[in-house]
Order: sequence, then C-alpha cells, then structure tokens
Amino acid sequence: MKNDFNSRFHKLKDRISDAERAAGFEANKVTLIAASKTQPSEKIEQAAKAGITHFGENYLQESIKKIQVLQHLNVCWHFIGAIQSNKTDSIAEHFDWVHTIDRLKIARRLSEHRARHSFELNVLIQVNIDDEPQKSGVSMQDLPLLANQIELLPNLKLRGLMAIPKPRESALEQQKVFGRVTACHKQLASEIGPHFDSLSMGMSADLEAAIQSGATHVRIGSDLFGPRS
Repeated sequence: MKNDFNSRFHKLKDRISDAERAAGFEANKVTLIAASKTQPSEKIEQAAKAGITHFGENYLQESIKKIQVLQHLNVCWHFIGAIQSNKTDSIAEHFDWVHTIDRLKIARRLSEHRARHSFELNVLIQVNIDDEPQKSGVSMQDLPLLANQIELLPNLKLRGLMAIPKPRESALEQQKVFGRVTACHKQLASEIGPHFDSLSMGMSADLEAAIQSGATHVRIGSDLFGPRS
C-alpha cells in the first residue's frame, strides 16, 4: 500500500542520512538505487513519484518490459544482475549504468553494442572481494589489469567498482571488508582519473557500514518495497 511504501522510504532515507553524517559526508552524497527486480511497473512508478530516480534491475527480459512501459518517467536504469554474453546488445540499448562487469569479453561486447548510442555507458567492475566460487566478480589480483583494459574501450565510461561481500556478524567486520574495496578503488582512481568516482556497495543489512566506508551508491530492495511475493 502507498502509506506502507512511504513509511519504508522515509525510514530508509533517515538511515542513509544518519550514515552520511556519521561518515562526515555532505548530505545527499549517496545515491539510492531501488532494487526493483520482480516489482511491477505500478510500484516503480509509485517510487518515482515519491522522488526515487534510480532503479536497479537483475532480470533482462522483465526489465525491458518495465523500461518500455515506464519510458515517460525521468529515471536512470542500472543493470545489477549477472550478464550473459548473448544479452549485452539489449543491456547496452536499455540501461544507463551496468554494475556487474567481471570480464573483458562482456565489456568489449557492451562497447560494440553501445556504439549506436550518443552517450557512453557508465560501467562498474564487480569485485569478488571474498573469492566466493559461486559468486560473480573479478578477483582482487586480476582487477587492475581488467580496469586498464576496460578504460581503453570506446563507448564505455569506467566509473568505479561494485561489491557484494558475504554477510558479516558485526558492523566492524562489515567495515573492514568494505574498506578493502575502498582502498583498491582509491588506488585505481589515482591511475585512471577523476571519472573513476563510484563505489556501489551496501544493501539493507549493511548500508551503514558501506556508506561509512565510502559507498556512493547503495542498492535496496525489500526494505523499500517490502517482502517480494
């Protein structure tokens, strides 16, 4: 219901604002990405009317339908799911940001397909910070080479890193692992340049630790929309 969404949204905004203050950041430094996978177009439109302008989608076919239905909205679409090589054409066509690049083949295909568009595609490299075999992402050891390779590709703008660490039991442990991503980001930014300015990390359970570690984007689903059906 509308009132339930508004209540969750205001609580979430307060959490983000409190975390920004605790980290010594200016207000509204962090971009909220509403993780809207499985959510109907009506809920996304409701969220947009409430003031949310960034939406993250995981499933390509589902998301394309919603993007087409909601093309009248002035919002930014982020692809935050795993990327199959045969889906890069549609991703390059419909999205403004891609958070989940973890290999050069995918980046090259996105670059080729984005060539017919006038604006560069904003991209992030997904880092597998915990070296989990079941999870996507490039290893920390292979990250610098991949970043340098992607930076050379046309039609893409390499903006930073994305990470989904495994759950930790305490905020201190969360901050430690996010801090490793932040340190790596800073090192790469010194080499790549000021446009390497984004860190997508933090979800409902760990957004405070992520923001205090330097996150610029947090991806929130159920704490915003409620439990998925």
